[in-house]
Amino acid sequence: MVCILKGSYIFTADLTRRLCIPHEIDFMAVSSYGDGTVSSGQVTLTQDLARDITGRHVLLVEDIVDTGTTVKYLREELGRRGPASLAVITLLKKKLPDQSGIPAVEYIGFTVPPVFVVGYGLDYAERYRHLPYVRALDSPPPAEPERDD
Repeated sequence: MVCILKGSYIFTADLTRRLCIPHEIDFMAVSSYGDGTVSSGQVTLTQDLARDITGRHVLLVEDIVDTGTTVKYLREELGRRGPASLAVITLLKKKLPDQSGIPAVEYIGFTVPPVFVVGYGLDYAERYRHLPYVRALDSPPPAEPERDD
């Protein structure tokens, strides 16, 4: 399993506890949102795998698929490394009007409307990952006041 950090870590932990076959977990980190609610369209690899995946069966674990830019990038990047197989599982998939450019996702937990969601590992500017549920982020929250301690 390849967990895409940071958003997929809670989903990966729950998924790995449910799998009944021997498996290993490695981590990659990519970024396309920064601190915004709209993808920049550019994917940046910020942490690579620690292990070689050549000849191995790989399950790529994503938190959410919306534009498909990140999944496309990861499928191409990991595919070049010669895995025996490569499949994608995502907790959430956004239902968008035009899904023609989105690469295949073999396993989908839930489909959500085209809103920005947080919780269960998903964040807005590194906030809300801790929520034990997924919720729509209606608008960016106000800045927190500075503390004097």
